[in-house]
Formats: sequence, C-alpha cells, structure tokens
Amino acid sequence: MNARKKAAGQEKQPAQTKLSAKAYEKELARLHVELVKLQEWVVRTGAKVCILFEGRDGAGKGGTIKAITERVSPRVFRVIALPAPSDREKTQMYMQRYLPHLPAAGEIVIFDRSWYNRAGVERVMGFCTKEEAKVFLRAVPLMERAIIGSGVLLLKYWLEVSEEEQARRLQARINDERKVWKLSRLDLDSYSRWYDYSRARDDMFLASDTDLSPWYVAQSDDKKRVRLNIISHLLASIPYEPLPRAKVKLPKRQKAGDYREPNRPLRHVPELF
Repeated sequence: MNARKKAAGQEKQPAQTKLSAKAYEKELARLHVELVKLQEWVVRTGAKVCILFEGRDGAGKGGTIKAITERVSPRVFRVIALPAPSDREKTQMYMQRYLPHLPAAGEIVIFDRSWYNRAGVERVMGFCTKEEAKVFLRAVPLMERAIIGSGVLLLKYWLEVSEEEQARRLQARINDERKVWKLSRLDLDSYSRWYDYSRARDDMFLASDTDLSPWYVAQSDDKKRVRLNIISHLLASIPYEPLPRAKVKLPKRQKAGDYREPNRPLRHVPELF
C-alpha cells in the first residue's frame, strides 16, 4: 500500500454494518447536548475556535456542518462559505479575504472550504498559477502558526469520499430537483479531474500537515458515521468543561386585566394540511 494513500485515508476499510436511523439519531442527540455545553464554555471563557472542512465535491462537508450547527446558536457557531472572489479581492493579498472571518473571543467559526481553495480548486481549475499555488503552500504553515499563536484553536478536517460514492452523490444531484442547486458547472469539471485533485491533496498534506496544525482525515462514504465521528473528535479536541447552570422555572404570566383580543378580520394562512 502506497504510503501517501494510507496518509490520505484511502487504505481499504473493513465492511461495517449499516447504522440504523434510530441509533444515529440517539447518538447525534447526545452529541448535540455536548455541543451546547461546548458553546456555553466558549462564550464564558472567551475561547476562539476555528474549524476547516475540505474535501472533494460531494464529500459531505455541508451535511456534516449542518449536523454540528443545527442545535446551537448561529451567533456563536458562525459558518463561512465565501463565494468566488470579486475583481477587487483578486488584487488583494490572497489571505486578506479570509482573515476578517477568523473568530473573536467567544466564537466558533466553521469554514465550508477555506484558504485551502488555493491548494485545491484554484490550482486544479487554473484559477491561480502554479507559482501562486507553490507560494501558498510554503506560506500556509507560517500563517497557521500565527493564527494559533494568537490564541485560536484550529482544527482541519479532510472528508475523503470514494470515486464510486462521489459519482452516486453527484448523479443524485442531477436526478433530484431538491438537490439540483448543489450542482454547478465547476462541480462537473472537477469530477472529471479526479487524479489532478488527488495530486493537489497529496501536495497540500505534505506542505501543511504539521504537528502544530495537523490534518484529520475522515472517511465519508457513510454520511451518518462521518458526522458522528467528526463531532466526537472535535469535542475531544477542545478542552471544554460543562458549566453549572441555574435552575430555570417559568414565571407566572400576567393577568389579562382590561385587554381584549381585537374584533377584526385577520388574513390567515390557508390550512392545506
């Protein structure tokens, strides 16, 4: 087995039994409770957490991020998914458009794709030059050292999807009108360049998988398992502690007094269901 394939998480994994929906929902609910505890700790202590999600199109980044954020506050867990750079941004220092989105005290920022666009899609699709990609890979460990040195806890996840599963998911986007918005011309172009992306990923790991800022690879062919695995890992990677909570009791409502419901027609939503 090629060492790079092992490092990238491509080593053949033993078959697993299917995770039932009931078991998944039960474990996800338990992890959501822990994420709420993490949120309270981050706000109370002023911690700064930054989480990057990278991977090929269809690897499951969006679904994993949704599983993390669906029960917590969007004011604390901020998701950043930047569009293509504007003409003005193209003239800036490359990292300039990402730096303003880094977390302040009491925030967890999740990047749905990040500055590593330069090492991946921009390199493969020719949106930057080979020299620009090389400069980025030389600079990114220094930049991440500075980010971590400023007190940010940085976690980097790569979701690894197989060729077969990626093809199945992208085909589902074509066939399902609820998912068609997820499919772009760029996705189709990227799909045809599997091994260009593999080389870009390998170079990215070689340059930026450091002891200070390592990459964590998660097998994502099973959506339920990868979500549970990543949430469990990020919770284990952050030294949060449950904080004491005051007991909450609903107060009594005030009495109506002289208030009366207005006697005028209202425009009701039709009850079709």
